Amino acid sequence: MRIGDAAAAAGMTPRALRYYEQQGLVTARRAPSGHRVYDEEDIRRLRAVRELRDAGLTVGDVRTFAPLLRTMPASGVPDLIPRATGPGRCPAVEAVARRRLADLDARIERLSQLRARLAARLGEPGAGAPAPTAPEAPAGPDGPATAARAGADSGPIFRLDGAPARAPAPAPASPPPPGPPALRA
Repeated sequence: MRIGDAAAAAGMTPRALRYYEQQGLVTARRAPSGHRVYDEEDIRRLRAVRELRDAGLTVGDVRTFAPLLRTMPASGVPDLIPRATGPGRCPAVEAVARRRLADLDARIERLSQLRARLAARLGEPGAGAPAPTAPEAPAGPDGPATAARAGADSGPIFRLDGAPARAPAPAPASPPPPGPPALRA
């Protein structure tokens, strides 16, 4: 089956399928014409990758146990992270899943803190900023690392440490582009 049909059968786009191939999660065979060709085993593997990604695992996480994807039964995509303890559990898969779960918990905590601080700045009732639970990062030239902007697009609206915001430094002037003066306008 060609890439468009395989992608549709696996529930993804051809672009995603190519990306997973680049990442080593599936290997396409080539037809004499040079087109990628996939079989049912590839579709089962791609469905497993999609399900694991939908569960919150990264491509890197899935790549760590990609050899397990090759041992899937013909009956379909197995539960790679079974809920019950026992012989069906794979320690490698469970370790990766627990690490990802801890990462997601940390992100949720950080985003909750950012949301509370922004809500407090907007004057929402009862929107006090929760106390940080993570240890402080070492101080930099502008104070602790928590004094950094909340994100690349947050601009000078607020600082995470509550200190007054500074206007961003002006961008250095760049030389005019080469070419005739009439084309530079």
